[in-house]
Amino acid sequence: MTGPAVRVDTTSPVPPYEQIRAQLAALIVAGRLIENERLPTVRQLAADLGLAPGTVARAYRELEAAELIRTRRGAGTRAGIRVAAPPSEPQRPHPDQLAALARDFISAARALGAGTQAILAAVRKALE
Repeated sequence: MTGPAVRVDTTSPVPPYEQIRAQLAALIVAGRLIENERLPTVRQLAADLGLAPGTVARAYRELEAAELIRTRRGAGTRAGIRVAAPPSEPQRPHPDQLAALARDFISAARALGAGTQAILAAVRKALE
């Protein structure tokens, strides 16, 4: 992963694994990490962030369950979705992509102290 760095705010109420998951999901869905781009190993990212490997492993497991990354023995962990659609067909977001974006927004809003009603109001306003 040569692109944007993942950062963890240890003072945030959002757990570190969720911060990692949300940031990587957002980078993948936005196309800043492209399909097949290699991610750091669990141990490497944990060392870079000063976290326990289990924390990074949990984030990777959740990303893999959402089919945003794939891990293969010997091939490492790679971004796993294709962001760009062929020019002839309109791009439709995958439900997992939308769910990841929603989780990311909710996590960020909660970190700011927003409650459920404020979050829903912000989404409604953005949809208008």
